[in-house]
Amino acid sequence: CTFAAKSGLCLERKQFRHGIPKGGIRLDDLASPMITAKDLTKHYGSKLAVDRLSFEVRPGVVTGFLGPNGSGKSTTMRMIMGLDAPNQGDVTVNGRHFHDLSWPLHEVGALLEARAIHPGRRASAHLRMLCEANRIPLRRVDEVLEIVGLSSVAGQRAGKFSLGMSQRLGIAAALLGDPEVLLFDEPVNGLDPDGIRWVRNLLKGLAREGRTVFVSSHLMSEMSLTADEVVIIGKGRLISQIPIDELLAQSSQGFVRVRSPEIAKLKGALEHEGATTVLEDDGSLSVRGKDEIAIGELAARIPVVLHLLAPQSASLEEAFMELTEESVEFHGSSAPGPGASKGASA
Repeated sequence: CTFAAKSGLCLERKQFRHGIPKGGIRLDDLASPMITAKDLTKHYGSKLAVDRLSFEVRPGVVTGFLGPNGSGKSTTMRMIMGLDAPNQGDVTVNGRHFHDLSWPLHEVGALLEARAIHPGRRASAHLRMLCEANRIPLRRVDEVLEIVGLSSVAGQRAGKFSLGMSQRLGIAAALLGDPEVLLFDEPVNGLDPDGIRWVRNLLKGLAREGRTVFVSSHLMSEMSLTADEVVIIGKGRLISQIPIDELLAQSSQGFVRVRSPEIAKLKGALEHEGATTVLEDDGSLSVRGKDEIAIGELAARIPVVLHLLAPQSASLEEAFMELTEESVEFHGSSAPGPGASKGASA
């Protein structure tokens, strides 16, 4: 059934076209990518937006699409959806180009721009139009409006919608054909905390059904809760495609927090062993270069009593910034302090 995080609806679900049985998703099916990009390249005049980008997106997981502003995320999604043609390379959905799909909304749903709806059209009328143009049963209009929580404003014109309501209507349109593959570009923009949590649960639920979910966002804290793996790009190039837990584990921003009544003795011993330590204001010791096992064994040999030995993973934001530091195109400057302009003119 189709996952409906907010309403609790369980709607009839068609079998996947590539043969996954109703009883569940086989592990070997999860290894087959549904979106495949190979050497994808796109120029806008002299501007290179996407540069030989290759990646794969598998079903059954939420794949995050991350990159600094101007890195080519939206352009890549437009090429997947056939809205922009690559100058070089190729991108397919379930082995076919988007323009070769007979009834695209039955196979691929996308929210790329929340405001891409005629402002004078009512929400239900917009969805009915999509149904009639794509041979989708009209009953799906009420079903998806219930899923996204817009049933009470179905007759309201889209031009009166807030950004958050427009996002919900865009998500409804993406779900309309009950597709296997879903793309969302910044789907939580304009949503309140409850709406953000709803989107998170919706995306994870869709992935649990075996669908392919590809989502971009600048909210790193939210992506760390939603995505299972990430595709990270910078200046149009692939930086990494990796499960989130592996990304956080390999980041240099991870450390071990230690507390001990003999912290100075332990600090000296750790530094002698090659670890990097920082004595924090709260009296704890942050240790890099040694894991918790090595620190515990060293403390036992000294011996030193430990009151705390806790590995601290890097946040997704820290790991992302570490990987993309050289790919950020637009840098801001720190706000000048009081009197900075006065000092500069003196």
